[in-house]
Amino acid sequence: MLYEIRTYGEQCLKDKSENVTEITEEIKTLLDDMVETMHEATGVGLAGPQVGVNKRLFVIDIGDGVVRKIINPEILEMSEACIESDEGCLSVPGIYKKVRRAQKIKVRYTTVEGEIVEEEMKDFLAKAFQHEYDHLDGTLFIERISPVAKKMISKKLQLIKKETEKKLKK
Repeated sequence: MLYEIRTYGEQCLKDKSENVTEITEEIKTLLDDMVETMHEATGVGLAGPQVGVNKRLFVIDIGDGVVRKIINPEILEMSEACIESDEGCLSVPGIYKKVRRAQKIKVRYTTVEGEIVEEEMKDFLAKAFQHEYDHLDGTLFIERISPVAKKMISKKLQLIKKETEKKLKK
């Protein structure tokens, strides 16, 4: 099942997500559907809040042959070395801006099988993980860009928010 991707201006994107307490068939189906939705939208990641689900889970597919379904993630360590590169977001369509992220991170999360995994990630995978992790705390990438960059996109953001508000009234 394809989900509607929530867009800038919707409250669910600002709310802090709750831990998944049990990995049920419903959670497994949700993650499968999120992967399908992400692929359909040609994204590399999709978090629960982006489909209106206030749970600490997300999916990532950076094209390395591994589709990651991540439940209750934690970032344990972040390198001081950073990379700065363009980011976009399915919930903020058409906007791409440079964001600084830790180049390497050490993470812990639960798989759909209930296995707890600790993994070191770097470069694009680390960036994608940090981006999706932010969604679980109600943070969008546009909150991590410079004030000048934010000013440059303010009109576009207003338009997205207006479209979102129109859609919500229907």
